Amino acid sequence: MSKPSEPQAVVIIIDDDGDVRDAVSNLLRSVGLQTKVFASVADFLQWNAPDVPICLVLDVRLPGLSGLDFQSQMSKSNIQIPVVFMTGHGDIPMTVRAMKGGAVDFLAKPFRDQDMIDAVQAGLDRDRKRRQTISDASRLKSAYGELTPREQEIMAMVAEGLMNKQIAGKIGVSEVTVKFHRGNVMRKMGAKSVAELVRMADALGLRRPAR
Repeated sequence: MSKPSEPQAVVIIIDDDGDVRDAVSNLLRSVGLQTKVFASVADFLQWNAPDVPICLVLDVRLPGLSGLDFQSQMSKSNIQIPVVFMTGHGDIPMTVRAMKGGAVDFLAKPFRDQDMIDAVQAGLDRDRKRRQTISDASRLKSAYGELTPREQEIMAMVAEGLMNKQIAGKIGVSEVTVKFHRGNVMRKMGAKSVAELVRMADALGLRRPAR
């Protein structure tokens, strides 16, 4: 059975200069990327973005909300869309602010085509990894929710480094019973080793700090 294909990524281009929008869009489309263009942040915010990997190519100077101010706004709202800035009026403080805000790159116009392509690909890769992390966390929580209360208890104890005999003594069951529940935990969580199960427990916040 073939794996489902990844949803088509979209590169959003926001620039009030129509020629720049078209030029950047045509460049990115020439390497197989899908684009969507807007003249302002306000226009972009009216759009219902699809649930796919996204990178934002953003001009620094825009009518209304500036590119840098929009980056700050997204950060405060915990919107983690990767941003590639472009500007014809860049300076060092502006570049520093953008990069400190988490920008992928800051390109001065006129920029090399390859620099824009590389920056956008880096942004899309960053968003793919972010989305994968969210997806993995969701699957992990779902699998943990399928465990019985006893299995959840045993998983937490295994993650703390307790042996089967110790767990059995703590919860008042036989070692065979602990082995049975532990096997169920490994199977339901999809853990191939105790080390992997411990990493899962850490991600779920199950391990108590050592005293």
